[in-house]
Amino acid sequence: MTDIVLINPGAASEIYQNLANDLSAIEPPTWLRMNAGWLRDHGYDVAIIDQDALRWMNKQVTNRIKEMSPRLVAIVVAGQQPSASTQQMTGVRSLVETLFFVPTIIVGHHASALPQRTLTEEPVTYVCDGEGPLTMAGLLNGDPLDSIPGLIWKDGNTIRSTPRAPLIPIDELHGDVWDLLPMDRYRAHTWQCFDGSQRKPYASIYTTLGCPFKCSFCMINVFQHSNKYRRRTPSKVVEQISDLYLGYDARTFKFADEMFILDPTHYIPVCEKLAKLPFVNELNIWAYARIDTVKPDTLNLLRRAGIRWLALGIESGSAHVRDGAEKHLDDIDIYNIVKAIQSAGINVIGNFIFGLPDDTIKSMRETLDLAKSLNLEFANFYSAMAYPGSKLFELAKPRDLPVNWSGYSQHSFDTTPLPTATLSSADVLRFRDTAFMEFFTDPAYLDNVYRKFGSTAPALINVMTAMSLPRKLLAA
Repeated sequence: MTDIVLINPGAASEIYQNLANDLSAIEPPTWLRMNAGWLRDHGYDVAIIDQDALRWMNKQVTNRIKEMSPRLVAIVVAGQQPSASTQQMTGVRSLVETLFFVPTIIVGHHASALPQRTLTEEPVTYVCDGEGPLTMAGLLNGDPLDSIPGLIWKDGNTIRSTPRAPLIPIDELHGDVWDLLPMDRYRAHTWQCFDGSQRKPYASIYTTLGCPFKCSFCMINVFQHSNKYRRRTPSKVVEQISDLYLGYDARTFKFADEMFILDPTHYIPVCEKLAKLPFVNELNIWAYARIDTVKPDTLNLLRRAGIRWLALGIESGSAHVRDGAEKHLDDIDIYNIVKAIQSAGINVIGNFIFGLPDDTIKSMRETLDLAKSLNLEFANFYSAMAYPGSKLFELAKPRDLPVNWSGYSQHSFDTTPLPTATLSSADVLRFRDTAFMEFFTDPAYLDNVYRKFGSTAPALINVMTAMSLPRKLLAA
């Protein structure tokens, strides 16, 4: 009998609308993998159902669970980026309702941000507050509930809880359970493959966990209640890349770290070892960085290591708004770093946010103008969201929050950005959607990507801009 089944819940059509068909990435569920790997290493019989990747209906999941007869089912709610975990709650309730015949626990960033609320609102047996492995192991071992760390449960009408489990060393959270996953289903973002690289197979891995920064819109550290930054042993990172290349023909990767380019004593050894791999020229890796963490003298090494894209959290074109989001950057620094990255042969995707607390129409226009002037290879435009676990969520008025969990998705029909002092949620969303179209239909941008990547890139962008996303807030 299977001890535990871990489920990556799926609601792609509600979260991404028609983008889910071909354009959006489908990533191996990183946090689920890390929990599963630790449990299997410690002797538990583990199975995985990636409902999101398989696009299974709840009935299909339920039938498979019945066949396996597990002692515990864990629904792991963690998005493709930690700040997007809450949107993955879409559909969780209807899924859990079909699993009434087996004990269930919700694990992940959202559950740790709102543990008691999650237990109250969802028809689940338990909730985990914290990383997960030690909590699930305690349940599988049959330990007394009040001795299991990080557990939230109901005792009659009373909600009870225990302190969180200690953090697990990151090398023990390797997540090497690829054999349990539908590897043929995962695909990279279209922009990562503008150069003709293969979208499949695709893998997303962590080399670090946590972040020392305190951006108001992020909830990356919700597991830790601290700014602890844990680093994997560099040789283990490279071994994992090699295993995926040799065993699954994976060449396209994401380093899911909130900030891979942060600590030179970590990322330089990783990149030095990657650069020595005989197949390094086949690798296409993207990773996150900040303007103030990029060191120009390391960029050539990054490119030799197979890193072809860096995602920069620029956020705003207004210095005042950036400072309010705790990003103390200078416009000149932004231009210089972007140019330096590109000069090293690395593409840049800029991340921008509209609707930060100090934003106005004028400052959002400055953000769009900055994005257009940087000659970026791609850009993400987000509306500010008060994600549970973030500082913005703590400060937000309840009336300003989305009604449904799907409202936290940037691409959903009912997406509901945070209003500012001078702008409504609809104002922010309207500007964001208009800015998206202006940026990606700009002839100068399309000509830039054509010259850089050839005709495939602008053709993909034209497909993307031809798709409209209906918005409840903007409906006439």
